[in-house]
Amino acid sequence: MTEHSQGMHNAMTDMVGMAVKASDQFVQLMQQVSSKTTSDDDPSASVMTDFNEAFEEFTGKLSEDPNAVLEGQVSLMKDQMNLWQQTALKFAGFDSVPVIEPEKSDRRFSDDEWSSNIVFDYIKQFYLLQSKAVNRLVDGVDDLSDNTKGKVDFLVRQYVSALSPSNFAGTNPEVIRKTFQTGGQNLVTGMEQFSSDLKGSFGGLNVTMSDQRAFKVGSNVATTPGQVVFENEMMQLIQYTPATDKVFKRPLLVIPPFINKYYILDLRENNSYLKWLVDQGHTVFCISWVNPGPRLKDKGFEDYMLEGPMAALDVIKKATGEEDINAIGYCVGGTLLAATLAYMKKKKDTRIKSATYLATLIDFKDPGEIGIYINETAISALEKQMNTLGFYDGRMMAFSFNLLRENDLFWSFFVNNYLKGERPAAFDLLYWNTDSTNLPAKMHSFYLRNMYLHNRLIEKDGIELDGVKLDLSQVDTPSYFLSAAQDHIAKWQGTYDGAKVFSGDVKYVLAGSGHIAGVVNPPSANKYGFWLNDDMPKDSSEWFKGAQKNEGSWWTDWQDWISKSKPKKVNSRTPGEGDIKVIEAAPGSYVSESIADVIS
Repeated sequence: MTEHSQGMHNAMTDMVGMAVKASDQFVQLMQQVSSKTTSDDDPSASVMTDFNEAFEEFTGKLSEDPNAVLEGQVSLMKDQMNLWQQTALKFAGFDSVPVIEPEKSDRRFSDDEWSSNIVFDYIKQFYLLQSKAVNRLVDGVDDLSDNTKGKVDFLVRQYVSALSPSNFAGTNPEVIRKTFQTGGQNLVTGMEQFSSDLKGSFGGLNVTMSDQRAFKVGSNVATTPGQVVFENEMMQLIQYTPATDKVFKRPLLVIPPFINKYYILDLRENNSYLKWLVDQGHTVFCISWVNPGPRLKDKGFEDYMLEGPMAALDVIKKATGEEDINAIGYCVGGTLLAATLAYMKKKKDTRIKSATYLATLIDFKDPGEIGIYINETAISALEKQMNTLGFYDGRMMAFSFNLLRENDLFWSFFVNNYLKGERPAAFDLLYWNTDSTNLPAKMHSFYLRNMYLHNRLIEKDGIELDGVKLDLSQVDTPSYFLSAAQDHIAKWQGTYDGAKVFSGDVKYVLAGSGHIAGVVNPPSANKYGFWLNDDMPKDSSEWFKGAQKNEGSWWTDWQDWISKSKPKKVNSRTPGEGDIKVIEAAPGSYVSESIADVIS
């Protein structure tokens, strides 16, 4: 072995040894996180049991085809030998070609040293080859159910992502530089921040994603002027101050999701959907849901309906004198709107004249990646925990959702906060994302079982609310369905199926981007675009084939849709002018309550 080769070999041996030590430290760290919350009745333990069963099915199928394993190992060995040869050429000063490179969207290896430093380049490519081999092996197994395949894919992806060399202090060049620069203070600070985050977590590790000191609700987020004109146990109703002399005669009710808080629609002035609606001449009312604690344990889905949109309809009549309204529902707020319309249809109540659904699942047969968490065992264990606490802790939900995009929403912050010892940047969207809300035990159990597990909402008489059996096929309210092409929470193919359940006129629109950016996309940004097709064929793929892409934001298309009948305008309405009193200024007190406030 030449002196150069020996030097390279020794350097790589040292780095591999450091990686092994780092892996051991990571395992110990994760064990600490797990031991903090895991018990026999902990839903995370039940979820892992279900994942283990799926993995056993996978390994059983894999064992039936040993040639696939052998071929994968041979292919990996060839790639590794090629990597060693290319690295040796590079070490000796000759031209070399990368054996494998990260995807363009993979930001883990963006630091120059991952390519310029021979050792780090080798570690990076070695990891990518291993990852590719594992994923290829998983993809090569046939005859797995969709449910099992989804769980195995998720579990393998979490494992592969966790073992990235970028996640360990000894194999991340940025962390090593920072450690030398600070004399190790970054690691001390990082452990302090880790300890703080762990204390504030529940059901996982909730990593701080945004500078919490940079934002205050009502000060620099949720700032659209308005007044709280009504409140009950479940919500406060905000009426926004008009921005035009004339407004549409028919008021507009916005029903946000009760998972997280309403101000995702009112982050900053330049991307606030609520402010934009006000600026277009709508009299806007928005529900601000309560952050429930143990006291509201027995509040169910029907309570959200009766004390949410149904109560709001009565208040809007008193505030404006108008019976008829337009309604917008976002995510689970849209699911609630659909159920409310079916309830009102049976009651012969026609006050909602148009319904807009934003990224809303109504048919839950394909719930997207969230489906990996849904099964009888996991729900039963979760119900035990919820019945003890009285609620489903929003921090657990946040952790679960973040793992659906683990590298962007977990590991990048893990490295930044705990290894580099840095504080996250001020980012309003991620501030909102960590401002979690709980869900009442009774409501969440009903929602998981009737929607996600059994998909009863689309069945005739499948769900009963307040003594009324729902039939969505009878709902003939004109509807506007907005979905997002990259939405992993409400897959657009699934929302398309839900849009076809109703009997009324439906306009289906597909925006670019994901669950949030696809919805919160102001015209001034001129981003993403949207697809339109006036036809509604049976299959979503057929709809997309016939769709045409339009530039800009769907917001303007929706405004054209809601205004197509040239609705009458009246003088603007100021909150408190009608037969109702102002309680407090927007954004109100409910939205300011944190999980710590309601469970202490």
